[in-house]
Amino acid sequence: QMQLTESGGGLVQAGGSLTLSCAASGRALSNYVMAWFRQAPGKEREFLAGISGDATRYKDSTKGRFIISRDDAKTTLNLQINNLKPEDSAVYYCAADQWVILGTQNAGEYRYWGQGTQVTVSS
Repeated sequence: QMQLTESGGGLVQAGGSLTLSCAASGRALSNYVMAWFRQAPGKEREFLAGISGDATRYKDSTKGRFIISRDDAKTTLNLQINNLKPEDSAVYYCAADQWVILGTQNAGEYRYWGQGTQVTVSS
């Protein structure tokens, strides 16, 4: 069983940057495809970026502002978000699965999820 715990959310001003972290325990991070999603009130959970080994995939709308990275030694997944906008306000989740294809945007295909961390961007 893998446990995921997100951190790093908070209230930030538009134009600022934020780095979210996801600590994994119970399994080696390198054996999993990892991803970041977010969910705003009343909206579906949205894929943002995924990583497997040295390969990354981004949703088209996040390219250039979102950077996903992982530290296998620290079993940590990160998401750097630059030039934050009010529409980035959402609960951000990390997800993991051993068998999903990198870049899969269907949240239902990921087995493990964190509890989420709230990001609120003020204008």
